[in-house]
Amino acid sequence: MFTYIDPKVRERLSEQGTLFQIDRDGQRVPAGSLRKPATISVLGPIPLPCTLSTARVAVQWYACVRNTELGKIEELADDLRQQNGQQSFATLASFMAVNSVLLIGDPATWTKPLVRVHSSCLTGDVFGSERCECGPQLHAAIERIHEDEQGGMVIYMSGHEGRGIGLWAKAATYLLQDAGEDTYQANRSLGLPDDSRDFSDAATLLKYFLGGKAFRLLTNNPKKVADLTRFGLEGITRVKHVTGVGDNNRRYLRAKKGWGHELDPDDLEVGG
Repeated sequence: MFTYIDPKVRERLSEQGTLFQIDRDGQRVPAGSLRKPATISVLGPIPLPCTLSTARVAVQWYACVRNTELGKIEELADDLRQQNGQQSFATLASFMAVNSVLLIGDPATWTKPLVRVHSSCLTGDVFGSERCECGPQLHAAIERIHEDEQGGMVIYMSGHEGRGIGLWAKAATYLLQDAGEDTYQANRSLGLPDDSRDFSDAATLLKYFLGGKAFRLLTNNPKKVADLTRFGLEGITRVKHVTGVGDNNRRYLRAKKGWGHELDPDDLEVGG
């Protein structure tokens, strides 16, 4: 049984201080009903030693989920318990987006930490696909933050696959791209937005973990800065983050440049 929907385990973790809730302003709120709107439940810190190709990084991991989602899952879980439907619990987990925060370094010493808000990409982050630069961007961000004297954090947004369209639709866009469309044209062919990602949860987590500090954001996408600013964050300095460019994703990156990403012509030749 999953601990995040087991009320007894939830109570135990709350007493330990490793399960807590924050509101949209990034402030801790008293534990209460999971159906309370506009709050996020956070599990952590969880020590997570990570080994990359060039470094071993000590990370503190926090798992985060919207209480609106968690409350719905708990209602279904209660029904399944009564029906003894244990085999269906895995299905519940698949419908809940659990975001992750990876803290690197000592937050108490931060003045202007380095931050990466990274959208999940199964094909790039896990399979090592060269159709995008997502995997290299994630690993390079962790390494850059680890090497930076300020330290910082990665927020991994699990509900952002394919710029928010999901893995199944993303697979279809790949086939459309192979037929000649670019990544944005393929979304439109499916009747989907160019970018449907929601950064409100990322903004809430940044408010909580940074406590109002200015920060440097690793991104080539000015829209990401604009979205976070719209949710009330200030003092964002954009830092270019180009890596993983190759023959298999150069066309994809040219489309991103055309859509507004800050990429120079020389950037598209890196690794070529």
